[in-house]
Amino acid sequence: MKDSSNKFRGKNNKVHKKNSDFGYYSKNTNRSKKNDSFLNNSAKNKKVENFKKSNENNTLSSFKRNLRFKSNTEFPNKNSDMQHEFTNKRNFDDWIWGKHSVYEALSSDRAINRIWCTSEIFSSEKFYILLKELKSKGVLIEEVSWNRLSQLTYGASHQGVALQLACSKTISLEQLIDFSKHNSRNPIIVALDGITDPHNVGAIIRSAEAFNCRGVIIPQRRSAGLTGTVAKVAAGALEYIHVSRVVNLNRALDELKKNGFLVVGLSGDGQISISTFQEKAPLVVVVGSEDKGISLLTQKKCDFILSISLKGKTASLNASVAAAISLFHLTGK
Repeated sequence: MKDSSNKFRGKNNKVHKKNSDFGYYSKNTNRSKKNDSFLNNSAKNKKVENFKKSNENNTLSSFKRNLRFKSNTEFPNKNSDMQHEFTNKRNFDDWIWGKHSVYEALSSDRAINRIWCTSEIFSSEKFYILLKELKSKGVLIEEVSWNRLSQLTYGASHQGVALQLACSKTISLEQLIDFSKHNSRNPIIVALDGITDPHNVGAIIRSAEAFNCRGVIIPQRRSAGLTGTVAKVAAGALEYIHVSRVVNLNRALDELKKNGFLVVGLSGDGQISISTFQEKAPLVVVVGSEDKGISLLTQKKCDFILSISLKGKTASLNASVAAAISLFHLTGK
């Protein structure tokens, strides 16, 4: 009995041990499998979520790119396009380029404001004499590179030369002096010094003609030419007043002083009020730019520096307004 019970007990112990061992490992392995499957599933879920998020981000970014692309292509900026188109029309209505077209314009009696050409064109036998003669008459001629001329003409086939027509013909300084002396006892001529705004130039020409001035002097450089904008602002005054375009303003003032003209400059720092100025000799009224005024060298050429008395808090006047007020006082003497 002992043996059998011991055997039985041993067997039972072995069986129990196996069962206990089996049950222990089986439970743990099941748990580990569950844990593994849970971890795997969570990792997969994270991957799916990350994948979805990346897809959403990619979709959103692509949508933004498409929207940006459409906004730039399908819905262009109309204001910039209209402004660019306006600029092209404004710049090129009075332009001529190309060797043959420019040469015919130079050979004819057309009024020219400005010429751009390469050094090869300027020194060529065909153009040299014509360009030299026009330069002496006050036409602004600029030697530029081929690339710069292409920029100015927006890539047109310019062949190395282009010009801008003037809206009115000019006369020489000698012709203006003769015309002034023979047609008025005390003529007044207006000279512009550094006024580059075409609206101011046009307004001054309009005022000068309205107050019966004999002419207007415009320097070759640092001044707006007789462009279409000037003619429009002048409102027809260019048809009734002479304009002389000179190479050097100070030399022109010296020539006018030799012919009996007094040179009067307008400046806010002038010590003499224009309302008390009583000279009745032939006058040249020099009007400077709003920001810089009359240059120092030109001030030295002036016989008088006049100012306009202001009563308000405004420190200065527009150049064309100052010219109109001054001409009103000077022509009423």
